[in-house]
Amino acid sequence: MDVQLVMSVLNDALEKYPHPEIFNTDQGSQYTSEVHTQKIKKLGITISMDGRGRATDNICIERFWRSAKVERIYLTINDLTTDVDDYIEFYNHRRFHQTLDYKNPMDVYQESIKLNQNKKKAS
Repeated sequence: MDVQLVMSVLNDALEKYPHPEIFNTDQGSQYTSEVHTQKIKKLGITISMDGRGRATDNICIERFWRSAKVERIYLTINDLTTDVDDYIEFYNHRRFHQTLDYKNPMDVYQESIKLNQNKKKAS
């Protein structure tokens, strides 16, 4: 996350929703930047920052992100990993490739191993 991303999201939210009385963040550099703090102060919004290393200062949103990560984001990553593994298996074992004379890569690989073994035996 950088200042540009945070400012883009902040500006979008300020255009769409009523301005809050208090804006609470952690002490990340993107939130303590001059451009970010001045924008909020200019609108008369009180800035509230968690104490350094104090996730409990903003426990509600910390809990929200923990739940989002565990219940949705990490599951999505696991699904993605499974999908990629499935596709690699399909690509190597079941998908026929024109450049391999309509064989799959694993069959071509196995054939090459047998061919090399036979060459070694013949030597």
